[in-house]
Amino acid sequence: MLNSNGVAQPAIAQRQSQPPRAIETTPLSTGTATQTVQLLGQVEASQQSTVRAQTSGIVQEIRVQPGDRVSAGTTIAVLDDSDQQLGISQARAQLAQQRSNLARLEVGTRPEIVAQRQASVKAAKAREREAQDNFQRTSALVKEGAISQRLLVEARSTVDQTQGERFEAEAELAEAKAGPIREEIDAQKANVAAAQASLNQAALAQRRTQIVAPESGVVQTRHVSRGDLVQSSGQIATLVAGGEFDVFLELPEELSSRVRPGMAIALSTRALPNWKGRSTITAVVPSADSASRRQRVRVQLTNPPNGLLPGMAIAGTLTMPANRASFVISRDALTRRQNQWIVFTIADGKAKPIPVEMVSDMGQKVAIYHLNFRQGKRS
Repeated sequence: MLNSNGVAQPAIAQRQSQPPRAIETTPLSTGTATQTVQLLGQVEASQQSTVRAQTSGIVQEIRVQPGDRVSAGTTIAVLDDSDQQLGISQARAQLAQQRSNLARLEVGTRPEIVAQRQASVKAAKAREREAQDNFQRTSALVKEGAISQRLLVEARSTVDQTQGERFEAEAELAEAKAGPIREEIDAQKANVAAAQASLNQAALAQRRTQIVAPESGVVQTRHVSRGDLVQSSGQIATLVAGGEFDVFLELPEELSSRVRPGMAIALSTRALPNWKGRSTITAVVPSADSASRRQRVRVQLTNPPNGLLPGMAIAGTLTMPANRASFVISRDALTRRQNQWIVFTIADGKAKPIPVEMVSDMGQKVAIYHLNFRQGKRS
């Protein structure tokens, strides 16, 4: 700038003639500083079950593929049931026989059977009388010396035999007239119950050839194919619960004592870039991983998004209080020179730069720390 004589004025004179610029000051105040920590981990199934065969057989049909969603009770495989059907037929025949025996006992002896056994008694008595008459004739002839003593012994034996036959026929007639006793009926009822149990067992074995899902979920692995022979307890498929996942995140060592269940956490995954989830820490695993030496935290997802699968990588953003005292100021009051953060304080009417340490960047606010700060000074 030139004066009225055309002589140039020094630039310093120009600056001194300008009025001082107004600045805005703010008092330093302590506050709660927060820090944001990103944790990395992966998704795991909360519930995983292996469906196994409960009987042996050839796989006749397999109805699921990996990735299929199934409901509880859905048939996922069918085994050949030829042996089980044969067992059912045999058990039914045995049950019918035992029921028939019980019916005869409960009805009692039929009249025609009683009449038949009465006739048997009558015939036995006639044979006994005939044997007695023969014995008496033989005795007389032996006394006269007409026949040998041996024939008398044979006649006596015949009398004893016919007498025993009469006793047996009379006992059978008495049994027929009395009918079955209560103990016999009860024993036969037990036989019927045993036969019914055998039939139920055979039917259960046949139903077990239909292998069903015990709970709802997603098929993770299919272990058999059509035509495979599986033994009892053989693996058929592995299911994972599709409506509930656990997220396990690794925790840096310096945060091990500061993270607690119930803390809020934001979740994201590169596999689903449009999904942002929010949840809370469910639990902190009370042991460190042998490889990374880090603890893990578990976050339960009860309504996971479509497309989120076990084994996927996932990140969690945890916002938590900083672990040291600090002052919270507006980001506009903080300046960076080279590699140092500074703020200006007013001392003797002049602005004085003071280097500070940034404790936490909280967006529009920042937390800073300096040993010489005292509450009430202005920056």
